[in-house]
Amino acid sequence: MTSENVENATHRAVQHPGVSIVLPILNEERHLAVAINAILQQDYQGEFEVILAIGPSQDRTMEIARDLAKSEHRVVIVESPTGRTPNGLNLAIAASRFPIICRIDGHAEISRDYVTQAVHLLREKSAVNVGGIMAAQGTTLFEKSVATAMRSPLGVGAARFHTGGGAGPADTVYLGTFEKSALLAVGGYDERFTRAQDWELNFRLRQAGGLIWFDPSLIVTYRPRPTFKALAKQYFEYGRWRRAVMRNHTGTTNLRYLAPPTAVLGILVSLILGSFVNSILYFPIAIYLLLIVLGSLVIGKGILEKIVLPSVLATMHMSWGWGFLTSPRGLLPEEE
Repeated sequence: MTSENVENATHRAVQHPGVSIVLPILNEERHLAVAINAILQQDYQGEFEVILAIGPSQDRTMEIARDLAKSEHRVVIVESPTGRTPNGLNLAIAASRFPIICRIDGHAEISRDYVTQAVHLLREKSAVNVGGIMAAQGTTLFEKSVATAMRSPLGVGAARFHTGGGAGPADTVYLGTFEKSALLAVGGYDERFTRAQDWELNFRLRQAGGLIWFDPSLIVTYRPRPTFKALAKQYFEYGRWRRAVMRNHTGTTNLRYLAPPTAVLGILVSLILGSFVNSILYFPIAIYLLLIVLGSLVIGKGILEKIVLPSVLATMHMSWGWGFLTSPRGLLPEEE
């Protein structure tokens, strides 16, 4: 290699450092091929690899992954025996070759310039993690209704990575593109957290002096849960693990996280008092139902979605709130 070639290679490595794109995968046969193809079509000028940490799936996930790895040398498979998200991510990071870590999920799709933009922002802002919009999009009526709820403050509060907003420092972002050195310096993902591991990691990165940067130009298409049962389970787990984060890291309470459990308590009290004292005390329940119905009429896209949305919103609110209220001490080892 000539000195000119060496200089060009060095310049390219500085301007376009290698990126390891890591995905924790479990039971993703429905979306995996589409997600990986979107990654492989990136316009990034530097090197990148795609590391799939695959758990013990009950569907064709591993078969699909192996076919992808056979046809594309940049796809690497790492087995994740537990199938848990933080464990899989840490295994993928341990197997990574490059200084930038970009986390994507197996049911998400990124735009063609996503990695290019993320690496540029990471270096331009001197951040340790950058991320953008969790752009929920569904295909069925139910999924589209969930997507509308997830992109509205009525459904998920005012988090910018859900609802949008101006670029700037943030407490957390969706998924994230990291400086690997910063990620390793704080110990990677905390494997005790089945859920909320992103928020918890970003908290430690901020505590270590790192900048978490949100930019709405980074858009990731997210596929919502397909049924009420799956949605309820998802948000129940969100609530119980978010409270575990709050117990583990004092001072991380946010008022918007207290809204769903407050709603649940208010409705329970209203039900009890309305049943045993006076029916007028059902009034808080009526107000809650009226608010979500009116809100659904405002944010819903089409008559059918407006009809489905109240049930979707109530499922999200009540499941998150109940998970938060019933979150047991003992989710984390030191709480036992």
